[in-house]
Amino acid sequence: MKKHCPICGVAFSGRRDKRFCSDACRNAHHNTLNSDATNFVRNINNLLRRNRRILTKLNTTGKTKLHKDKLLEQGFNFNYFTNIYTTKAGRVYHFVYDQGYIALEDGYYALVVKQEYVA
Repeated sequence: MKKHCPICGVAFSGRRDKRFCSDACRNAHHNTLNSDATNFVRNINNLLRRNRRILTKLNTTGKTKLHKDKLLEQGFNFNYFTNIYTTKAGRVYHFVYDQGYIALEDGYYALVVKQEYVA
């Protein structure tokens, strides 16, 4: 019995449960099904990469102090980071992979690079 591929419409024969004429059509079908989830993850990864790039560009010495406005004008998004580290003293560092920042007073931030001993 001949079947028709739902992607390209080509007639094919094969096992009873075969739905697609080729791997390319099968992949195209599943890529279409997963495109929303893939786009969501891609967009978040792009934001994280941009944030890390900005922190790396502004923190050339390993420890830098600058105003929040400098980060914002570069396009930094404070809502996206990969992890949070709280010191024993209660200070909270936000990290984007290996690049981190901590809020200081008067809208200033200290940019740091994650050290091996900081878990």
